[in-house]
Amino acid sequence: MTSHTAAQKSFEELVAEAESVSVAGWDFSWLDGRATEERPSWGYARSMGERMATATAALDIQTGGGEVLASVPKLPKLIVATESWPPNIAKATELLHPLGVVVVQDEDNPPLPFADNAFDLVVSRHPVTTWWKEIARVLRPGGTYYSQHVGPASVFELVEYFLGPQPVARLGRRPEVAREEAEAAGLEVIDLRLETLRTEFYDIGAVIYFLRKVIWMVPGFTVDQYRDRLRELHEQIQAEGPFVAHTTRFLIEARKPVQV
Repeated sequence: MTSHTAAQKSFEELVAEAESVSVAGWDFSWLDGRATEERPSWGYARSMGERMATATAALDIQTGGGEVLASVPKLPKLIVATESWPPNIAKATELLHPLGVVVVQDEDNPPLPFADNAFDLVVSRHPVTTWWKEIARVLRPGGTYYSQHVGPASVFELVEYFLGPQPVARLGRRPEVAREEAEAAGLEVIDLRLETLRTEFYDIGAVIYFLRKVIWMVPGFTVDQYRDRLRELHEQIQAEGPFVAHTTRFLIEARKPVQV
């Protein structure tokens, strides 16, 4: 599917197509040719993989469908992933078990189902919540938490198109708050970087798919509820070109101090 092909389809055709596709897992390849998003300069999958290569015991929190973890070239001898959403658990199990990864169902509430000092590396890509005290507890002294988080007001041009101004929500997910919470849990933040990245949606099907998959952007989103607004956006894209938003991401790396 290319943006040119999508442009030839009617609103109803694009809606039906986007509603029918599965949104399980954390693979966004369905959007190829229909939406683009700049990638952060630090290359999370690559840099996380480099840390995995030297770890002995690692934990991937909120692994989604396991797609990012499965891309790691060299996994530690002991590697565990947690996930809460049942469709993702099934997908992650199918993908990760052949690689020797244990997938654990976890409801994303403390405590993490692991002993103290269990891992020398904990990672997470786009965690919905971050329980810093639990991360500090399961890390070994000298161990590292390495994660890419969704930043403040990410893709809020799209969120506010449907929900209107969100002044309070815009204040959430700030990197400096993550630093404060990590340090309060006893971790030392050794790297913290924020980037703003251009994102474009080339057809209304891409918008629908994105909002169905990233369910916290417009909570309770359904096509029926927002059909009029979706049609307006479809007509805007047809007349003016891609809908432009801005994604924010921050990288945080924190270390558990070695006890003296």
